[in-house]
Amino acid sequence: MYSDTIADMFTRIRNANLIYKEVVDVPASNLKKDILNILKNEGFIKDYKYIEDGKQGILRIYMKYHGSRRNKIRTINSIVRVSHAGRRVYVSKSKIPTVNSGLGIAILTSSNPKKPIVTDKEARALGIGGELIAYVW
Repeated sequence: MYSDTIADMFTRIRNANLIYKEVVDVPASNLKKDILNILKNEGFIKDYKYIEDGKQGILRIYMKYHGSRRNKIRTINSIVRVSHAGRRVYVSKSKIPTVNSGLGIAILTSSNPKKPIVTDKEARALGIGGELIAYVW
């Protein structure tokens, strides 16, 4: 069993990205779905699909690359877990970081039950802070 399932998902995405793999599977959870929605909306992944397996389910992530078949360029240059089980990192609305001069995104939790996971841009627009989950660029 993994102690930090979000970090495990990011590691699987990072490893698939390094070898230009088209598809990667991770165990499903609602928090992971919310994070993948953000990655999809921001253009870092093509799509993802929930697959029922009789247990907790699987999320199949379709990776995204640019360029030709021979000269692929990664869409995700880096994906870094900030807050983890041993060290939670919270930021106020005035301290939300800008990732890679605005070219990347920070993923945060929010107190809004309709939108529990937001990007740094959405958090600034809503005027809320939260737990910093990850940086992606």
